[in-house]
Amino acid sequence: MRTFTTGTRRRGLLKAGVATSLLAVVPSALRAQPKIAPPNIIKAGTLVMSINPTLPPLQFVDDKGQLQGMRVELANECCKRLGLAPEYIRTEFATMIPGLAAKRWDMINTGIFWTEERSKLMYMVPYEQAAISFLAAKGNPLGLKTVDDLAGKRISVELGGIEERRTREVNDIVTKKGLKPVTVMTFNNFAEAFQALKAGQSDAATCIDATAMFMQQRGDFTRAISGVFPQTACFAFANKPLADAVVGALDALKKDGFYDKLLDQYGVLKIDEATFSIKGPGPA
Repeated sequence: MRTFTTGTRRRGLLKAGVATSLLAVVPSALRAQPKIAPPNIIKAGTLVMSINPTLPPLQFVDDKGQLQGMRVELANECCKRLGLAPEYIRTEFATMIPGLAAKRWDMINTGIFWTEERSKLMYMVPYEQAAISFLAAKGNPLGLKTVDDLAGKRISVELGGIEERRTREVNDIVTKKGLKPVTVMTFNNFAEAFQALKAGQSDAATCIDATAMFMQQRGDFTRAISGVFPQTACFAFANKPLADAVVGALDALKKDGFYDKLLDQYGVLKIDEATFSIKGPGPA
């Protein structure tokens, strides 16, 4: 199995630590007294978050250049409860964990999936359940219905995320059955992976269920295979007091109904637990 890496890398910018920053400005008069401050956050009065807004309807940029989506709304509301202004740094997923460790941002807000390995590198707070879908060209001309149907196909996916890992697991599944291997095509972000499918460079694209449904409803693609490899999506932090503060904010949003209403609005599955918590040991 070969891996193809495509798209503009922007290596120079990433190596220099440069990313596009989008500020969600909240007038100070409307914010409560900050409940957490440096050194637990990198900038006084502000929660700096990394995001890769290429997954509508959960995280995306609208036609006016504004950040939108369920994950943005949820984080912004957490910021209000903490008396902080949200600041978003747009960057590729592959930079997020190293950037968190280097204190370029306080929190990863991109629906990062929980794994035992990651839970030892960061403080991870689950807030959302998500499964994997495989998009096909509109009308599903190849008739993809099951994971086995992906044998011998070219699948485009964002580099470095759990979606890439699950796509490689599909390859393991089909080859163990004696079927043709999958060609995994990795891209800098989901927008590039979807464009490869639209251009006919790939036969399918991997993403989460909610995004796949959005793409299908918009008429771009067909959600051919869905509901596989269910996972828990999290906020992630390098600082435990900050993680604990966000847990408290999420609990407040759960109690007053905001959390349930927001996730129901977007058709996103909620976590099973009645309260929020850090899952895993965190950094050693």
